[in-house]
Amino acid sequence: MAEVANLVEMRGIVKRFPGVLANDQVDFELRPGEIHALLGENGAGKSTLMSVLAGLYKPEAGTIRVRGVPVSFGSPRDAIALGLGMIHQHFTLIDSHTVTENILLGLDDPRFLMRLARYDERIAQTAERFGLDVAPSAKIWQLSVGEQQRVEILKMLYRGVQVLIMDEPTSVLAPQEIEQLFKTLRSMVDQGKSIVFISHKLHEAMSIADRISVLRHGKVTAAGIRPDATSKAELANLMVGRKVLFEVEKKPRQPGKVVLELRGVCAENDKGLPALHDIELKLRSGEILGLAGVAGNGQSELGEVITGLRRCTSGSILVNGKEVANRPARAPIELGVAHIPEDRTHVGTAPNLSITDNVIMKSYRHPPLARGRTLDRGAARERAERLKAEYTILAPSVDTPARLLSGGNLQRVILARELSAAPTLLIAMQPTRGLDVGAIEGVQRLLLEQRDSGAAILLVSEELEEIFSLSDRIAVIYEGEIVGDGVAADAETVGLLMTGGARSPKAEAAA
Repeated sequence: MAEVANLVEMRGIVKRFPGVLANDQVDFELRPGEIHALLGENGAGKSTLMSVLAGLYKPEAGTIRVRGVPVSFGSPRDAIALGLGMIHQHFTLIDSHTVTENILLGLDDPRFLMRLARYDERIAQTAERFGLDVAPSAKIWQLSVGEQQRVEILKMLYRGVQVLIMDEPTSVLAPQEIEQLFKTLRSMVDQGKSIVFISHKLHEAMSIADRISVLRHGKVTAAGIRPDATSKAELANLMVGRKVLFEVEKKPRQPGKVVLELRGVCAENDKGLPALHDIELKLRSGEILGLAGVAGNGQSELGEVITGLRRCTSGSILVNGKEVANRPARAPIELGVAHIPEDRTHVGTAPNLSITDNVIMKSYRHPPLARGRTLDRGAARERAERLKAEYTILAPSVDTPARLLSGGNLQRVILARELSAAPTLLIAMQPTRGLDVGAIEGVQRLLLEQRDSGAAILLVSEELEEIFSLSDRIAVIYEGEIVGDGVAADAETVGLLMTGGARSPKAEAAA
């Protein structure tokens, strides 16, 4: 019998949603033992196409062959049975269960008696083998976003999938973790597994992929090209249909008055352990302070204590000279604080509410939206329509529930709500995480516009390139401490600080 050239073949795939043609006669091929990168803007149809392959959606037209045999999936379980598993960008975990319990859900083993300690040990061995650091007995709600992503990867690896579909797998990982993940992927490929790597990061696709395909508006613009036969500029053009600027233009600006001041701030994480230790920071108007750090070193807790989502155990937080520490979340909002949270699905939006309801969440109490104690629905809809157009939110209407939006459009909803209020202080937590190259350019431009308008911006990002290009000043956080403030925009210096290898002279003097 002749050897099958392609492990997976998708031909003429068509998938529609109300008001949207997500996939328009799409062809896709995956070979044995390769990493095939799938690029495209948010909403281009990448995740939809792979959800068809993973058995989550049924296409209206088209065929799928696995190892040369025509297949039709009724559920993801059918796809997994054939060795195809997908790790989604938005996690499918149960917060109140442990890592092990989440991984075992849906499996036939154990059937009657669950000895968790035994399975904890098995999963710990799998995690160690693939370099995925996560505690099997930990509850999901206790884990950082990056750790939750590792659980999703472990779920598929534990099931022994041969084709691993990864939807934006690096969007929640620090640079060191990404490097380790790439080693894991290459090790898997060396053992005969095949990987579909969905990503918006061009440099990652160029470095990890054997072949690259590009989707735009649901159609294929490039199929199976080799990285050495193309360039970042060409791929960006194929993705967005226009030339993309990879360098931001930042005008020199003298910082103004102090807008945010943290004095000796301490806080605990969700496990009740110390997460922030005597944080001292000042941020001025018209300044972007970039905070670099590996995931899980206190960045999330810092953003939450400033915005009123987490209590401080000690210390003071001043916004425009007024104390906001341990006050309700409404207090910072009334002082002009805007917040772009790192978890846009569960924290940044109400998934079941419409675009209109999401963009008015912080302004519905005030005129012109409020008429006494009632909400002017007409005014709310008018504002939503204006913001939908201004921030290019791609959706059938402003009545569309937020849960039906792609990651990029969901981020635009958050930006529309937060930035339209003309904030004096913006806490931007991973603002471009999971976005494509065109959307990243748009978000970065909006941040610089806010800075030029006089807003003070705390930019928390694990993308060092973004920190270096946008920040007026750089600080580094490690194990809940500021180990460098005003450090040079140098990858080696910042990387060393991020991993606890050194302290900057200013941090040493402060200590």
